[in-house]
Amino acid sequence: MRSRPAFYALSPGGWRDLVTLLHLPYTAWILSYVALGAAAAPTLHAERLLAALTAFALAVGVAAHALDELQGRPLQTHLSERALRWMAGVTLAAACAIGTAGALEVSPSLLGFVLVGAFLVAAYNLEWWGGRFHSDRWFALAWGGFPALTGFWVNALQMSLSAVLVTAACCAASVAQRRLSVPARQLRRRTTSVTGQQHMVNGRSIELSVARLASPLDGALAALSAAMPLLAGAMVAVRL
Repeated sequence: MRSRPAFYALSPGGWRDLVTLLHLPYTAWILSYVALGAAAAPTLHAERLLAALTAFALAVGVAAHALDELQGRPLQTHLSERALRWMAGVTLAAACAIGTAGALEVSPSLLGFVLVGAFLVAAYNLEWWGGRFHSDRWFALAWGGFPALTGFWVNALQMSLSAVLVTAACCAASVAQRRLSVPARQLRRRTTSVTGQQHMVNGRSIELSVARLASPLDGALAALSAAMPLLAGAMVAVRL
């Protein structure tokens, strides 16, 4: 039996494809970076945070993942290419509209974040320039540091040491996610079987398999994808 493409993936077909496409645990994880950035700002504006979370949910949760699914069907969904393109285009446009409205209402400086965000969604997920932006470094910057910095800037409209620290922390957390998710994906999506044994010092031998190797990776990813939103929620609750 073929393994699911991700620990949160549902069986292919119908509404289940839409749920799988959203990468809900990872989307929540990235949104937590936005919230952590906002919580680190001197003043936290609830309405600005809500707008930023909505924009990132659309741009990353839907648009980025729809574009990624166009590149070889990593999630094995049955969604048509036309549907994926429409989903990506409409939601990315909506996210940019939210950012543009924020720039008109709050500060023109937000337009820079809108442009950078739109570029990252397309460049990373469509693997522009031969996949130059589809790397560990750009994953950390695009899906860790950038959301945190945006959350901070939307509320503070200035840089500070706390902005640098929270951005660096979220970059590091994204590196951890990447280091866990890449081998997990290789096991789930590109490995047909694993053979061999693990020999313990007490003389016991453990049979290796895809499931045994993937289990601790998926377990860590699932735990972290729950912990980060809970931590971000706690920090925002304290500030509000």
